[in-house]
Amino acid sequence: MSDPERPVPARFSVLAEASPGLLSRLLQPLAKRDLIPDLVLARREGEAMRVEIALEAMPAGMVRLVFGNLGQVVGVMEVRGGAETRRAA
Repeated sequence: MSDPERPVPARFSVLAEASPGLLSRLLQPLAKRDLIPDLVLARREGEAMRVEIALEAMPAGMVRLVFGNLGQVVGVMEVRGGAETRRAA
């Protein structure tokens, strides 16, 4: 069984409706876990935004939690991270 505290690299790619508060809402799941991203890259794609968030090391047990939280952010249409992809409802 893997150690949930073991640090692993993580990268999330989010496609969401462009809105003024989007970036702060996307960083919230990291902030509430005292995680600081190593990379945040946001690019407008028409009416949407593509946001990449990467961490060189985060506890393995938090990757799925953050992935799920990103998918629940208002306006998010798709989240990709590692081998998983989730389309928001």
